[in-house]
Parts: sequence; structure tokens; C-alpha cells
Amino acid sequence: MISMRQINSWSFHSQEDACYLQTSIKVHALIMDEIKAGIQYAFQTTNNLTLAISGSGHAAMEAALANVVEPGEVVLIAIHGVWGERAADIAERIGGDVKRFVKPPGECFNLQEIEQALVQHKPVLFFITHGESSSGVVQQMDGIGPLCHKHNCLLLVDSVASLGGAPLYMDKQGIDILYSGSQKVLNCPPGTAPISFNDKACQKIFNRKTKPTSLYLDMSWLSNLWGCDGSPRKYHHTTPITCLFALREALAILAEEGLEKHWKLHQENAEYLHKGIQDLGLKLFVKDKALRLPTVTTIAVPDGYEWKDITDFIMKKYQIEITGGLGPTIGMVLRIGLMGVNSTKANADLVLQALKDALQNCKKS
Repeated sequence: MISMRQINSWSFHSQEDACYLQTSIKVHALIMDEIKAGIQYAFQTTNNLTLAISGSGHAAMEAALANVVEPGEVVLIAIHGVWGERAADIAERIGGDVKRFVKPPGECFNLQEIEQALVQHKPVLFFITHGESSSGVVQQMDGIGPLCHKHNCLLLVDSVASLGGAPLYMDKQGIDILYSGSQKVLNCPPGTAPISFNDKACQKIFNRKTKPTSLYLDMSWLSNLWGCDGSPRKYHHTTPITCLFALREALAILAEEGLEKHWKLHQENAEYLHKGIQDLGLKLFVKDKALRLPTVTTIAVPDGYEWKDITDFIMKKYQIEITGGLGPTIGMVLRIGLMGVNSTKANADLVLQALKDALQNCKKS
């Protein structure tokens, strides 16, 4: 974003041209402010440093780690699927002293285990995934924030696959840094990633001894671009404007319909799908019903079948895309996304019919 002072120093062919550009910039700033407010609602936070990264959820993950972690600092990464693995990789690349805290896919972390790890490793930051889409697990978040603060540690949470589809309360649950993506429940084009930092996280970011490893993701620049630092906005990078308009609309729809309604809808439709899957004789990968992610359902690959035969058959005959595992669940699961506008019982029925047909036609001889 360019400041009005800079605009006023430019030469234009006409006064109308200058007025048009000034108006355009004001509208752009207003749209960004409305996006910020929408993210605050979706995250259930009042954090001032709230914005959308120009990039996918991976960019937000990297922005969070690169701004908070300095070389040599201990970072504790909870890994129960692919996204913890990615966070660990990023943290190592920026020089963090990464401690991996691993559980098998399909399980989540309890408070006792988390506190033991915090005591053992004394990290400055603890990363955990709320909606682990590679395994279909939703991590229970209550109590983790207070534990991290008790041990002088910031809590970073990935909610790319869960935001809007499963209950999450940033401020109430003591989450210091939260990020998500635009292309899941929000149904936006990929390319923008909501993120928010509370005051504790900001103190760490803006009092670091070294510059963040990425200028593009540097929060001292982005906080200004998004009008979070009280100073005139300055140009930093070209934002994906069409994606920002789409994100604004998606957040407005979420606010109009209400988070609670969205959470209930996703839970009900997921349970409907789960029952249908079990009625087909298939096994859900996540055994504990309370840990099943409402937006992504994982099915254990049935004996006697190749997972890719099933997904290829369903794509070819029904033009429905379901997929196999990701990261540590490759070869173990089939994954079905039922989220956003696609979270309907009618769509669940379509998938169940396709699965039934695939089971009849894809069994190995």
C-alpha cells in the first residue's frame, strides 16, 4: 500500500487521474480493514496484528515461525501427521533447535504429555495442528495455551483444515499465534492465508535481536501494510487483489451465517457420512469419535484393495475426487473432504454411492 503523501508527490495527466488513484487506494485500505475484522471474528480474537498473508497456508506457517523464532532457539513441534513435519522442516531451515514430539497418525496429544515435553525441552514456541488433514484428527485445544504460558512458551496453532468447520477460540483458549488458509471451509481461491498474533507474540517479534529470514514475510513490514502499526501504509509487495476480494466475501458470508451454525453443520454432516461409511463395512481410521475432524474424513484402506484403484475409479466414473494418504498416512487411508458449501448430506450420499460401486469393482482378484 502506498501512502497518500507519496501519491500527492506524483505527476498526473489530470486531476481526475490523481483523484481516481487516491480513491482506489482508500478503497483497497477499507477492504483490507474489513478482511482484518472478518478474520478476527473467524478466529474469535481481538488481536490488533491480524491480517492475510499473500500466499497459501504454507506461507502463513513460515511467516509465523520466521518472525518468532531466532537461530538457536528451541522449538517444540507436535507431530501427528504431515503438517507437524512441515513445521519442523521450516523451523530447522531458519536455524531453530527443533525438538520433535511425535505420536502415530490417528492420535492426538493430551495435556500431561504436552506439559512433560514443555518441562523437558523448555521451548520458546510450541507448534500443534488443530485439524490434521493427513490423518483426519481434530486436536483438543482446551488447556494447552495456559500450559504453554505457565512454562514461558508461545503457542502456535495450524487451523488450515479446521477453521470454520470445528470450534476454535483463539483468545479464550490462549492461542498466541493462529493461522489458516482460504481454500478450505472458506471456499476461496487458494492464495491468501489469515494469521493473527497476540500481544505476547508481538513482544517476541518486535524485540528480536536478528531480522527475520524472509523480507516478504517480515511482520514489521506486513503490520504496516495492513494498517496495524498506526503509521501511514507503505508499499511492500503487490497483494493478490482478486483473492483479497474473494476472501472478504467469504468472511462476510461466514459472519452472516454464524460460526456456531457452521460448526454444527459440519459436525452433523460428518457424522452422517461416518455412519454411511461404516454401513458399507469400511473402517474409519480415527477410532475415537471425539477426535474425528469434521472437515476431512479418513477411511482405513480395506484389505484386498489398492487405494489408488478406488480413487481412480471414482474420479473416472463419478468425477468425484477423493484422495489417498499424505505424509505418514500414504498407503494407509482414503481421505474425503466435506467442507464449506460442499458439506451437505446430498454430497455425502454421492460419495457413499461412489464408494459402494468402487468396492464392487476394484477388489483385487
